[in-house]
Amino acid sequence: LTLVTPLKSKQRRFKEPVKKHNLKVYPSSRTLPKEKQLAWKIAAVSADPVAVEDKVKEMIVNRIIDNAAVAIASINRHPVASARAQALAHPRDDGAVIFGIPNNQTIHAEWAAWANGTAVRELDFHDTFLAADYSHPADNIPPILAVAQQMNKSGRDLIRGLATGYEIQIDLVKGICLHEHKIDHIAHLGPSAAAGIGSLLELDTETIYQSIQQALHVTVSTRQSRKGEISSWKAYAPAHAGKLAIEAVDRCMRGEGSPSPIYEGEDSVIAWILGGPDALYQVPLPNNGEPKRAILESYTKEHSAEYQSQAIIDLSFSIRKKIEDWESIEKVTLYTSHHTHHVIGTGAKDPQKMDPMSSRETLDHSIMYILAVALQDGEWHHVRSYAPERANRADTVQLWQKISTVEDPAWTQRYHDPNPEKRAFGGRLEVEFSSGKKIVDELAVANAHPAGKKPFVRQDYIRKFKILTEGLVTDVESTRFLELVQNLPELNSNDIGEINVQLGTDSLAPSTRNSEGIF
Repeated sequence: LTLVTPLKSKQRRFKEPVKKHNLKVYPSSRTLPKEKQLAWKIAAVSADPVAVEDKVKEMIVNRIIDNAAVAIASINRHPVASARAQALAHPRDDGAVIFGIPNNQTIHAEWAAWANGTAVRELDFHDTFLAADYSHPADNIPPILAVAQQMNKSGRDLIRGLATGYEIQIDLVKGICLHEHKIDHIAHLGPSAAAGIGSLLELDTETIYQSIQQALHVTVSTRQSRKGEISSWKAYAPAHAGKLAIEAVDRCMRGEGSPSPIYEGEDSVIAWILGGPDALYQVPLPNNGEPKRAILESYTKEHSAEYQSQAIIDLSFSIRKKIEDWESIEKVTLYTSHHTHHVIGTGAKDPQKMDPMSSRETLDHSIMYILAVALQDGEWHHVRSYAPERANRADTVQLWQKISTVEDPAWTQRYHDPNPEKRAFGGRLEVEFSSGKKIVDELAVANAHPAGKKPFVRQDYIRKFKILTEGLVTDVESTRFLELVQNLPELNSNDIGEINVQLGTDSLAPSTRNSEGIF
């Protein structure tokens, strides 16, 4: 049986980017005017006062709800509690708020971004955009929201800042592949967060330009954080980038400059870290006066696992119904894209991805483990599916070792299709039995994807929020938060300070200063 699920035309009609910025290295002997530099052009987009469209506003609200849901679900995990403890050591009367903590207890914005960014990323359960590289654009929300709270900005200001953060990160991900050079994708997050903060605060183009350059300079790191035995730094990395972006903007608001040109210079990021002096990149950017719509091309997760496994989990739920004799399975092969095969598949050549004693972070990046559990259970749960006893179950380990991935050029091509209505992140699954029988099925995009069987809408985000916060958040607090954030365009600065989900002391793990740390 072969089933091909066509992409549905539920997204906006595809339109080629109006403008593509050509990006290459220039020798120091040839001065490149700053107006022609990528950082300046990003800053100009950020400073453009173009109105935000209603459909973009609605999606921003959805993603704030989504971030809060996954942050509260992770609130008592050790990395999140550690980040919160560090943040609480930096109180500020007119600062920002932290997930789980009462709204009248505020701290410095950069530390709120650190704590909240870690909580948001810990379960790897928020939104995603995939193109030339990877990204979780909602990582922009914690730093931009924290600055909005500390600087007494309105809901309209916050919307403008978040529309820019999403736009710039997604545009960079479309044009510049970091993974090819083993650079972590937070190198696109530093500039996008700085640009978003620039829009939020209505800074001039020069200040935003310097901020973007500083933010990129300090957020370049290697992908070892997502390789081998993956640690809690996977959650900390984007939070750190957001924190550094806030600090970069603060310095530049005080008149400080930056390494320049950071993308095109002779000793720049492109020259020595990415493609080198002969490389050419093309980054799409909106024209002056063109609305920032990129958030509409991103997508959130229904399942708490790496995005490239979302469609495969849905496919597993379907294909498991056709399996009658589990013991007679000889092998399971997933034919998929280059990225899926090399990042979370057997192409990564990480033995840890086949080890039941591996960390949750590692299992989250093992499509072989995810396939085994999803096939057997017919569900995916953010806690149960990663429990040590689940990973060590004998029949699961046996099936797990029979699973491998293969790169299929056709799926790689679909992964990189410039048309979002045709872009796909799934694969073809073949289950072979000792009798010679095969079950073959495929799925292009996850059910929750904008082009999937059941695209996420507002009620799905609210449902996800209620599921993930059940038992942690009171009904009164849940209702307060959801009603507040859904009125985002009308919120004043006092209301923005209330965009937080508060927990009772009996629901929150202790986060106090102790002898283990410095702060």
